[in-house]
Amino acid sequence: GGGDAAAGGGEGAAAAAAGPTGTASIAGIVPFNGTPPTPTPIDMAEEQACAAKHSTPPMTREVVVAGGMLANAFVYVKSGLPAGAAYPAPATPVTVDQNGCIYSPRVFGVLAGQTIEIRNSDPVLHNIKAVPTANRGFNISQPTEGMTTNRTFDTPEVMVPLECNVHGWMNAYVGVMSHPFFAVSGADGSFTITGLPAGTYEIEAWHETLGTRTATVTVGDGEAGSATFAFGPAA
Repeated sequence: GGGDAAAGGGEGAAAAAAGPTGTASIAGIVPFNGTPPTPTPIDMAEEQACAAKHSTPPMTREVVVAGGMLANAFVYVKSGLPAGAAYPAPATPVTVDQNGCIYSPRVFGVLAGQTIEIRNSDPVLHNIKAVPTANRGFNISQPTEGMTTNRTFDTPEVMVPLECNVHGWMNAYVGVMSHPFFAVSGADGSFTITGLPAGTYEIEAWHETLGTRTATVTVGDGEAGSATFAFGPAA
């Protein structure tokens, strides 16, 4: 679901010392207008151990649309929080799994300094390469099933691409944030950002091939604001 990526917003005592939070929320949908691109099959002929994990032939996942709604859009507060507000990184790591030669989740968010646990659930070699702009990249090899490697990014950056040097179809994207106010649109295109202080916010929705959309939303204490980010076929 789309809620997983927002984990880390409610850390209890740790959050008490953090920047401001509140009782406002912003929820919405990410429609896709027009005809989505046709998925193409992924050739896993040389990775039978991965191919065997897929009950239907694996397909490319850049644009995932169901019922006119777009999944895997990263939606976050781009501006509007008080200057200098600091939010400690949650102690709980976020896991990105390699299973069936596919990254899961494909799009997710962490706070700067939060541990990312990279897991290999396949009995094949994966080589994970991070290609950031503002952060230090990495290039790690995981040759065996069950391996985990921990990494962190220290600087906010939307987004950091992850790729596999062994399997060219494997891609994932992580949003490194200075605050916990972000979400990822689910299979039904919905997202929810909770715990906001009252205020006026610029919200941005990012998609790996379709670009970005922005909206301005004002919410008061206890209010539920809404936003719609409509995307269409890539130009």
